[in-house]
Amino acid sequence: MTAADVVRLAREAGATIAVAESLTGGALASAIVDVPGASAVLRLGVVAYDTAMKAAVLGVDAELLAQRGAVDGDVAAQMAAGARLLADVAGPATVGVATTGVAGPEPQDGHAVGEVHVGVATAAGARSIRLDLAGDRAAIRAATVAAALDALVAELAAHPPTITAHP
Repeated sequence: MTAADVVRLAREAGATIAVAESLTGGALASAIVDVPGASAVLRLGVVAYDTAMKAAVLGVDAELLAQRGAVDGDVAAQMAAGARLLADVAGPATVGVATTGVAGPEPQDGHAVGEVHVGVATAAGARSIRLDLAGDRAAIRAATVAAALDALVAELAAHPPTITAHP
């Protein structure tokens, strides 16, 4: 799916989106912003590239980060949930999405290049999707953006009646 699909589905559902990124460095938010009308749905984009910022800004459990490092499914889920709540002006964003992983060129903290986690959070809870991607740094980052967009489309398409818009 594409960022245009995400924006269209979110607009149709009256949903808002918050993005937290690590390895994609803003590319996911940028892909969404490239779509005309994105301002109606995108509330927030945060790049928490440094591990400590994941805890300080997004509220990821510092003990979890210390035990497992930043490349972890639970970290991705907490990043997504943190972004969703960070966007709370008159209520949290409908959907939070996050990316964390290893784009390379070297492994990180015992995690192989290409191990990526995409987090998705709604009022119903947070989950993560593990990806094992191949390619160079640019290819892994691009595939992560595509996977995060797919996760957003799936969430928006699967649960439109339960999504509540917030002004």
